[in-house]
Amino acid sequence: MRRTEHINIPVFVPHLGCPHNCVFCNQHEITECEEFDINSIDDTVGSFLTTEHPDTSGIQIAFFGGSFTGIDRTLMIRILEKAYRYISDGKVSSIRVSTRPDYIDEEVLSVLKRFRVRTIELGIQSMSDKVLLASGRGHTALQTENAASLIKSQGFEFVGQMMIGLPCSAPDDEMYTAAKICEMGADAARVYPTVVFSNTALHRLAQTGVYTPLTTEEAAKRSAKVLRIFYKNNVDVIRIGLCETETLRNDTGVTGAYHPALGELCINEYYRVIIEESLKRINISDDSDITVYCSNGSLSKVIGQKKRNRKWIEDNYPVRSLQFKESEEVKDKDIKISVKENANAPTVT
Repeated sequence: MRRTEHINIPVFVPHLGCPHNCVFCNQHEITECEEFDINSIDDTVGSFLTTEHPDTSGIQIAFFGGSFTGIDRTLMIRILEKAYRYISDGKVSSIRVSTRPDYIDEEVLSVLKRFRVRTIELGIQSMSDKVLLASGRGHTALQTENAASLIKSQGFEFVGQMMIGLPCSAPDDEMYTAAKICEMGADAARVYPTVVFSNTALHRLAQTGVYTPLTTEEAAKRSAKVLRIFYKNNVDVIRIGLCETETLRNDTGVTGAYHPALGELCINEYYRVIIEESLKRINISDDSDITVYCSNGSLSKVIGQKKRNRKWIEDNYPVRSLQFKESEEVKDKDIKISVKENANAPTVT
């Protein structure tokens, strides 16, 4: 059976409903949206629907950028009513919202359910209270666990959002966060390496040397560790890194892990690590012929951007020949390696 394509119609509600000032946050710059106009829902959705979509079962109106369930209740319901009309008309299937763990309770979930909200994305960021405090999040890890439990018990889809490289965060903290997101029953996850924006507390901390932004390579290595945890637990990672915008490209004050192809670099690193681990288990000589097999559709990710993984193997294993091939026998997110020594039979790991 063909899987229904999922499509989000993104409507940005920057900083609505959120009185907190997390050290990393500048929603206006991330979304390129200064103010929210409720009429923008019709403008955005209407523009999207000018293209015919025969199958609407995978289309969601997605409210991103703010803490949706913290919006003034009257306004929140007006927004939901406007979006729900498209569901009633059969033009979209459901609604997706993004919010904070401390803005989830049974009462607000009953409102969301009434208007056919199907997916709740929870801005978890970290499951370390030390990191949450240093980042000015204003909630605890326990509140996240309670919120996730309520979301799952009420039958919503749960997406966990986490960040890499926050103040006081180490790779172990991030791996623990990923594991907890899986344990809490997430249906999917988003991974955001920290970007330092102008006019944020984190920017000031970076300027004074209190905080050191991640490099792109550091972000890729640390993100690859959490990707492995999500993939092992069959949790789909639907986004790595921020979407590129003109504002981000032109802001000379932006530092840290910002790269237009950051998601690809993180996945490249994920594959490089499992290739390295596999090669360490094999006896390889300079007379070896190596073939790296991967699942269908993943060849470019395994070879890497600008052939970075191919070059890494060639630099560390001076073999006679090296090939990359897709194979139906290899599972998604996995690889297999065949090594042939002259006339010897292949050995597969």
